[in-house]
Amino acid sequence: MRRKKDKSNGITALYERLSRDDDNAGESNSIVHQKQMLEDYAMKHGFTNLVHFTDDGWSGATFDRPSWNRLVEGVKNGEITACICKDMSRIGRDHLQVGFFTDILFREKEVRFIAINNGIDSDRQETSEFAPFLNIMNEWFVRDTSKKIKAVLKSRGSSGNAHTSNIPPYGYLKDPENPDHWIIDEEAAEVVRRIYRMTIEGKGPYQIARELSEEKIERPSYYLGKKGLGNHASNYDKENPYMWRGNQVTTLIARPEYIGKTVNFRTFKNSYKDKKTKRADKEDWVVFDDTQEPIVDEETWLLAQKLRQNVRKADPMGEPNVLTGKIYCADCGAPMYNHRQRKGRERIYYTAKGEKRTSYSNPADCYECSTYNLAYQKYDRHCTCHHISTKALKSIILKTIQETCHYVSLNEREFVYSLQEESAMKDIAVSETVKNRIERNQKRVHELDMLIRKIYEDNVIGRLPDRLFQSMLTDYENEQNELNKIIETDTADMQRIIGGQNNVERFLKLVKKYENITELTSAMINEFIDKILVHEPQGKGADRTTEVEIYLNYVGQFQVPVEQHEPTEEERIAAEKEAERLRRKRESNRKYMKKIREKSKEFAEHERIAEEKSSDSNVCVEQNVTSKSNRQKVKGEKIA
Repeated sequence: MRRKKDKSNGITALYERLSRDDDNAGESNSIVHQKQMLEDYAMKHGFTNLVHFTDDGWSGATFDRPSWNRLVEGVKNGEITACICKDMSRIGRDHLQVGFFTDILFREKEVRFIAINNGIDSDRQETSEFAPFLNIMNEWFVRDTSKKIKAVLKSRGSSGNAHTSNIPPYGYLKDPENPDHWIIDEEAAEVVRRIYRMTIEGKGPYQIARELSEEKIERPSYYLGKKGLGNHASNYDKENPYMWRGNQVTTLIARPEYIGKTVNFRTFKNSYKDKKTKRADKEDWVVFDDTQEPIVDEETWLLAQKLRQNVRKADPMGEPNVLTGKIYCADCGAPMYNHRQRKGRERIYYTAKGEKRTSYSNPADCYECSTYNLAYQKYDRHCTCHHISTKALKSIILKTIQETCHYVSLNEREFVYSLQEESAMKDIAVSETVKNRIERNQKRVHELDMLIRKIYEDNVIGRLPDRLFQSMLTDYENEQNELNKIIETDTADMQRIIGGQNNVERFLKLVKKYENITELTSAMINEFIDKILVHEPQGKGADRTTEVEIYLNYVGQFQVPVEQHEPTEEERIAAEKEAERLRRKRESNRKYMKKIREKSKEFAEHERIAEEKSSDSNVCVEQNVTSKSNRQKVKGEKIA
């Protein structure tokens, strides 16, 4: 026979809970009212050793509540022998969890459970028959409340007048006069601007993070936490105030809020029971423009996003390559790889007098077609080398930017007119074609909607078999998806055509910024250069030439007009003389180098022969010494 638990010395737990939703119901649900009610009931029914367990401000949807956890721990340890609450909803609003505690855990530990207002007492079995229905109704209340809150947040976030995020990003603060409006926090905003500047200079997120840490600039979570702001205001790391991370920098660079946008519904939860927040697809974001003052301009932000698409790894010199992702082979379209060495090649040679010298060539720093390079490693051949030195390439880039800026500064009106005329000739035909295609595809999408609705009706009334219906539905939906993708692309092209004028204005602004440049910088390359095409070299030796096409941001490929004039007789004769001089100089250099190479081979051969003779004489000496020692050894053996 099972022995009953001794409850004379056990604790009677009086449990009270109040959430913000319950608080709206009035004084009847207040903690004070619950305590008074539970004490009166316990005293009237002879319960002793009363202990209150109170969770004030905790939702019934969660069971990770401090006082409830202590109560459950006391039940498991056998310290608590009875639990009294106002009603079942005080325990919680999840019928599965509440059922586990009241029907399994409490019974297993022989804990008497009483819900006063529901008339439930575990010592009287008949009172608990309706408890599961009460739990379901309590959970339905939470579910219904969650739906209402979601609807309110959805409406609020879709209005464009409010942020769904309660905490502004690093660089912004809530406006004291209007919490739905953000104002710039200048101290943090200056750090944000610097991060964008460093990105445009070609620095990666981890390099930026390291520099900010070394300069002892407070990281965002610490900066906000010490002001009582942010998601971790109460538990931020106070020991490492300057520990920036690369992913923090990446997140800041990608935020559209810094150009004055509001982005709502960036995260979501599948259910009110989920504790983990998930990231929504970008297609589900709701974005509004010009909702707060921007910290950086749109051109800077867009350029930073473009640069972040290409990973810039540090080269052997420890520097990221600023031209990564900008140089392509003009023939096969593949990106060109940069080859760079720390030291040049060592070369030993001999002078005309026989003196041994050592020279070092310049360290390799050039670009080659990746298709050719990768195929060559597999003993195969595709495309051609397309070799060009970085020094020559940067010289061409600097010259192109200088000539373009100089021409545009002096001939701004002609420049704008030529671009508009050229753009109009290209875009008129393109825009008309694209516009017609968009209209045609949209009409077809509408027809497919009608067809899908029709086959649904035919399937419901039995006119269309399920197998055929499923096959037709799949075909219609696939076609519809393809058409929607084409419409999206064409719409983007139309927006690009419409925004052509803005691009000209952006380029003029850029020219004024770099009007008098003398040297090339990483920021200049990123702001001016869109892409570079390198053609296959033509010719050999000193006559070798390589065509390079440079496409500028906003305007594409632009050739500075050059006035053509017929050379005079004196200029023609001077050019012929210069060409003849260069030819003789090259011929003289070739003969001289040939002579040096022959003498170097001759002296190297003499040196090799001398080393062999020296080696042979050393071997003879060693053999004589060995034979002498052997004779002495034999003689010693005979005497012995």
